[in-house]
Amino acid sequence: MRKMRTWREVLLERLGNCREEALGYLQASMECYQLYGDTAIFLEAVDTVVQSQGGVAALAKQTRLEPQTLAQLLAGDAAPPLDRFAALLKALGCRLTIEPLTEAMPAPETDDARGERGVMEHARRPWGECLFFAIASVCNRAF
Repeated sequence: MRKMRTWREVLLERLGNCREEALGYLQASMECYQLYGDTAIFLEAVDTVVQSQGGVAALAKQTRLEPQTLAQLLAGDAAPPLDRFAALLKALGCRLTIEPLTEAMPAPETDDARGERGVMEHARRPWGECLFFAIASVCNRAF
């Protein structure tokens, strides 16, 4: 009989096995953050990638941050300090970049205006399904 797994277990395995998928997941979550301004959802996605790459303890060694500091950085709702976040991204094999907007980006929506419409729009994009479930888990909503 086949053992059933949770969505998070499947996602962690998938992101842990393919660096490109992990980076794509982070990129999609950053785009979601830029559209909606929800730091908690973005940090949840970063934490998911951290867990898929060996967890906080393994990354703390690479970033030279204390594991407790790194865990607090990922657990908060506030934007992390840029230097610590850059160190974390470097350990994950990526970096922050600045690029010009090709089209005007809308201002982040408020929680009330966001609703299901925004979530469903992202569900149609690459990695949208993963973000859809990440949003559902953070917001504790059934979609």
